[in-house]
Amino acid sequence: MAGRNGASDERGRLAADPFDWRVTKQGGVLVSRGGRVVMTVGGGHAARLLVALQRADDSQAQHLLARASGNYRRGNERS
Repeated sequence: MAGRNGASDERGRLAADPFDWRVTKQGGVLVSRGGRVVMTVGGGHAARLLVALQRADDSQAQHLLARASGNYRRGNERS
C-alpha cells in the first residue's frame, strides 16, 4: 500500500533498519543509518527537510530520510 507521497516499504527495510537524523549547529541535517552518517543535507534542502520531518509521523519521516539519502528509489539501500 502506498503512503501519502506514493512511497511504500513493501520489504519492511525501513522498519528493520531505520534512518536517524540530527541537526548540526550550522542548520544542516545529518542522515544516518546503522550508526553511520550516510549523507549531510545542507542549505535550503535542509530547511525544507526539517519542516517536513517536524510535521511527519515516524513512518513518513523514514520515507523522507530515505528519499533524502538518494538510494531508496533505486533499491540499492543497504540492508
